[in-house]
Amino acid sequence: MEKKKKKVTGYDKYVDWKMFSIPVILLFVILFMPTPYGMKDVGTEYRVAPGKVINLVTTELFGHASSDAEQWQILVAGIMEQNMKMGALTKKRFVKRDFKWVQKNKIPGDEKNFNRAHTYVSEEVDDEAYASLMKKTMALRKTGLKYEDLQGQDKKAADKGAWHIKVAVAMGVFVVLCFLTECIPLPGVSFCIGLILVFTGVVSRKQVAMLYWDDACWFIMGSLMFAAAFVKTGVDKRVCLMMFRKLAVPDVRWITLIIFIIISPLAAFISDHALAAMFLPIGMLLYQNSLSPEVPDDPELGKMLMIAIAMACNIGGPGAPSGGARNVIMMTYLTDMFGMDIGYFQWVTYCFPFLLLMIPITWLLVNWRFKPQITSLAPAMAHLRRETEKMGGWNRKQLWALIIFVIMVFGWFTEKTFFNMGIYPVRLGIGVIAVAGAVAYLLAGVVNWRDYQEKVDWGVVWLYAGAIIFGRTLDSTGAAYWLARSAIEALAPLGMDAGLPLLAVSNGLTAVLTNLMADGPAAAAVGPIALNMAGLVHPGTTFLPFMAMSTAIASSFAYCLIIGTPPNAIVYASGYLEPKDFIRIGIPVWFAANILLLVLTGIYWSLRGFSGLPGF
Repeated sequence: MEKKKKKVTGYDKYVDWKMFSIPVILLFVILFMPTPYGMKDVGTEYRVAPGKVINLVTTELFGHASSDAEQWQILVAGIMEQNMKMGALTKKRFVKRDFKWVQKNKIPGDEKNFNRAHTYVSEEVDDEAYASLMKKTMALRKTGLKYEDLQGQDKKAADKGAWHIKVAVAMGVFVVLCFLTECIPLPGVSFCIGLILVFTGVVSRKQVAMLYWDDACWFIMGSLMFAAAFVKTGVDKRVCLMMFRKLAVPDVRWITLIIFIIISPLAAFISDHALAAMFLPIGMLLYQNSLSPEVPDDPELGKMLMIAIAMACNIGGPGAPSGGARNVIMMTYLTDMFGMDIGYFQWVTYCFPFLLLMIPITWLLVNWRFKPQITSLAPAMAHLRRETEKMGGWNRKQLWALIIFVIMVFGWFTEKTFFNMGIYPVRLGIGVIAVAGAVAYLLAGVVNWRDYQEKVDWGVVWLYAGAIIFGRTLDSTGAAYWLARSAIEALAPLGMDAGLPLLAVSNGLTAVLTNLMADGPAAAAVGPIALNMAGLVHPGTTFLPFMAMSTAIASSFAYCLIIGTPPNAIVYASGYLEPKDFIRIGIPVWFAANILLLVLTGIYWSLRGFSGLPGF
């Protein structure tokens, strides 16, 4: 059984050179093909425009070029340029920025000069003048600079930006084909990503080393460590029994339905990463205790339970603004670009019905795609009950395991809020808290390092580390933006540049990109383009807030690839899933979610309207 389990992960396979040659050849074909003009145009926008925008701001506000400006003046221009890229076009957004935000966005300048810049804009620049200047900067970035007009260093910078976009696109084709064919062990794909970026000059050797240890990677590593501690101490058995004790008929269908009903609504308000980490040991326990001498192995059951946990996490995020950064990003875009606000409760009333409808749809699709041989989990529950009775009362290790876990979950839910309130002097991040919890288990004597060494799937950690680099490259180079812009421009002549067809295009693009990169950058790449087009074809109508909400929802449709979202990577660490299992369930759920979102917009949202705005 162990050998079969290893086969499922693909870690024991060697490279299939016949299949591996296909993504390798396509990688080089794309790299050596002529660079499309669109890439050069986006390269100009990403590489040349920032300096030109800063120069425009200093000239308009202070009467001289950026090369002659003081540091605080450069800081004013830098903050305005960053705000413009984020779609934050109002003076109110500038005034809300603090020095921590400046440091986070790597805008050069000290706190003294920031305070002077902040005071100047607050007191000397009125709202109308600020808005007018931001419109000029936006026009310069989007349409004012032409690649064919560039010369010297500017042209070299644009060419370099276009090359980085081409590398990112070629790498995207390579990675997706490697995942779909499993022609190379998947952690090896992660290292290929870093190697491609270094060999092509997109990042330096120092940068790529730092990129591999993102906070999300730390979170996955720490969460798999705490799952190992739960399993070793038997706390997972106690928690599982408490959850399902009252179920009259412990059929696998009802177990998975309970998983959806518990996890999905919670994911609208708390981290889907945390929920996946919390339920992973419970799902593994249910599977392991369902096996018997008559049925010693049932891969479909393990897949069904793991996929149910991942999908339940993924469909919950759109329910409330707190369900993900993507929701807040689109709310901010809508406010800054068109002056329309969506309140927290208002968002819930529009978007929570999507979550409620997706629960039965996804549950039915999971039950359709996976047909386990074992359908009754009654023996598993009886076995758990006997095992728990043998344990007796809670022992010291179990108590420490539970106490540390509760503190860790509390930290996950509150670290951002406490940092903003000034309670924490530094932003911890959920990854640091997860690793701190794993170290606490060592210090408390709950586990030793051998437990982590043997029970944590380190390949998944490296796999997701590579996924983070891949997604960031698509975002930072402008490749995701180029793909979104090119697709929308190509579909415009087909009459898909207005109404529900435009909404379908925007949703589909976002839903594709979010499987390749983080949901926030996916929404950020498509959102401004789609909203700008929406503002042109349906100005001042309900179409604008509907576009913002639907783009945010579509960015949660990361159902098809392991790298699409942390919950997918976390459940893959169970060892029960193959990459093709995500495709197997992800594609029908992806189509169902896109169709439901269009129906929801065309019927419920349209009939309800939005804050007195005319319909579209």
